[in-house]
Amino acid sequence: MPDSIALDSTRLQRLQQIPLWDFALAFYAKPGVEAACLTLQDEAGLDVCEVLFHCWLYSCGLEAVSTAVSAVRKERLHWQARVTDVLRALRRDLTSSAASNEAVAALRKTIKQAELMAERENLQRWQIWALEVKIDEKCVTNIVEKPSNVAEWLEKKLNHGEKAFQFTGSSNTPSASLQALQTLVRQLDPHQGAR
Repeated sequence: MPDSIALDSTRLQRLQQIPLWDFALAFYAKPGVEAACLTLQDEAGLDVCEVLFHCWLYSCGLEAVSTAVSAVRKERLHWQARVTDVLRALRRDLTSSAASNEAVAALRKTIKQAELMAERENLQRWQIWALEVKIDEKCVTNIVEKPSNVAEWLEKKLNHGEKAFQFTGSSNTPSASLQALQTLVRQLDPHQGAR
């Protein structure tokens, strides 16, 4: 295995020192990130946990190996569909009733906490997968060359290497999805950590 491809121990150590959940909380709190993630979720159908996972890797100078991530993506999407999305739908359905009923408001708050716990579990499973040592397959690798267009790089990672949503709208203006990706990229520190 060539040295440029060998997983850099400094990058891997950094990944181990910054739990994905901690990264996600800090990153999500940055200006515009929450709105960007929700745009990618609601308008592009992307999984916010996977978005945060790829941002976490990128912040350490790493990326998921595309062929390896496809199987775990199916597992994580299954979790999202069967657990998180169900809780999110319940929480959203109770929004109007909660405004006028304290008991429903308390129930909605409990469901919101359960939804957050489901997201945390999903992120922990992404992290475990990334840090697993497999003899026959690598999960993550160094980003050998910093991408010239990080938004496009992230979009490809999230859409299995294919473009699934448009970068420009009908009048050649950036789509909401592209604007959301660009917001995330602006908040990632490209000079942070080993590259």
